[in-house]
Amino acid sequence: MYLKIFSNCRLVRGFKNCLIYDMQRGSITNIPEDLYNTLLKYNNKKYDSNLKLELRDYIDFLVEEEFVFITKTPQYFPEISDEFALPSRISNAVIDIKDDSIFDLNEILLQLDDFNCENIELRFFKNVNESRIKNIIEFINENELFLTNIGIVLPYEENVNYTQILEINRIVYLHIYNCKSDDTVILSEDKHIVFSSLQIFSYKNCGLINSNDFTLNKYLFFESLHHNSCLHKKISIDSEGNIRNCPSMPQSFGNIKDTTLEKALAHPDFKKYWNLTKDEVEVCKDCEFRYICTDCRAYTERTHTNAEGLDISKPLKCGYNPYTGEWQEWSINALKEKAIKYYGMEELVKKFPYD
Repeated sequence: MYLKIFSNCRLVRGFKNCLIYDMQRGSITNIPEDLYNTLLKYNNKKYDSNLKLELRDYIDFLVEEEFVFITKTPQYFPEISDEFALPSRISNAVIDIKDDSIFDLNEILLQLDDFNCENIELRFFKNVNESRIKNIIEFINENELFLTNIGIVLPYEENVNYTQILEINRIVYLHIYNCKSDDTVILSEDKHIVFSSLQIFSYKNCGLINSNDFTLNKYLFFESLHHNSCLHKKISIDSEGNIRNCPSMPQSFGNIKDTTLEKALAHPDFKKYWNLTKDEVEVCKDCEFRYICTDCRAYTERTHTNAEGLDISKPLKCGYNPYTGEWQEWSINALKEKAIKYYGMEELVKKFPYD
């Protein structure tokens, strides 16, 4: 008999804590360090008396949770390959739109289709009526574009049926800001609405690391193993038409008014962060959440640079300390004050009640 870890489960070690990632269920489970070491050592090994003794306190739990199983034929249960590949040259795009946007959105959508891009987020900075959204979707449908997953960010407006908007074909989520309170409405497994009390939506609002936003599935896990979890195969256009890897990244690769997305993508610096993983980022490399957490290179603590000149500092807006296993509000950390000032984020800092 042999001990076998289910192929959908992965062991991940942080400095203080160890986890089992269950990619099939999308869940994470804390385990003791000694159990982590035992599972790592004895996976695919004979389930003999020594192993039974080491696992005596855990085996019922491990089997019941379907993290491991005992088998006579381990060769019939091969490991899932860690390889990750996407057929599309760009997998996701972000477009910022004002009422007076200076670019042709339809033309941009056609250019994205040349990359086989399937995911797009449209961020509106002013109120937009339902008919405009429908017109965008109709254009995508009529031209049979690859874009199948569309997210929309827009300000709250009274007497708008957001559920009805979400039911439009291809739209998978709405993020409504400037609301009276925070709430999330799940319509189905693939469709949801986030209501946020955030008053003003800005490119500076991105990059917040929150455990509630952790996502675990095979796609994101394997991408995080090999690539940057935020910037890999991503392209964006800000409200002024500037083409960037991400709307918050400082470097622009031309303006959509006088260059194409193809030319921007061909710039030697456009992909420079695409393969920077969390295993290379300071502090993050010691964190047990590193493969389910979205990285941010736009706003960092600005403490470390690698030999290639890439910023490998911890994301600024992360309040987790993997060395203590504790969370705190990121903006009140005194060690981050210099970076907060550098990015002009003083207005985002949360003060203590007695300050």
